Amino acid sequence: MSPDIIRELHSARRAEKEQALFYRALVTHAENAGDTQVAEDLNGLHADEQHHLSRLTVRLVEADQTVEDLGSVRMPETSYDDWQTEARKREEAEIARYERIAALLLDSLTAALIAEILNVERQHAETLGGKFMSA
Repeated sequence: MSPDIIRELHSARRAEKEQALFYRALVTHAENAGDTQVAEDLNGLHADEQHHLSRLTVRLVEADQTVEDLGSVRMPETSYDDWQTEARKREEAEIARYERIAALLLDSLTAALIAEILNVERQHAETLGGKFMSA
């Protein structure tokens, strides 16, 4: 893999960690508000983002890369009021990130992973629900 691809995968991995933290915070807000269905949808989004993080980590390790300890990534500011607007904005940013990565000269394994993640991110933006990732 080229240095540019490696850099993009590391950046995507870090962004996925932040996105997972974003949804985890929103789950707590929804549960505290008693919004059971919203909490379930947000849990699905959280699960998918965690899965993306794991899959990117594995792909980097398979490419003999040392992965960054993401313990320094902090939960972004979240507001439960109109959370959908912020979530859609964040999902659109993820779509743009993965479209940019998909446009690079990727090996077949990385291309398949990025295509799968991109498809899920598009579903996230459309439905603001999750659990679209396959094992």
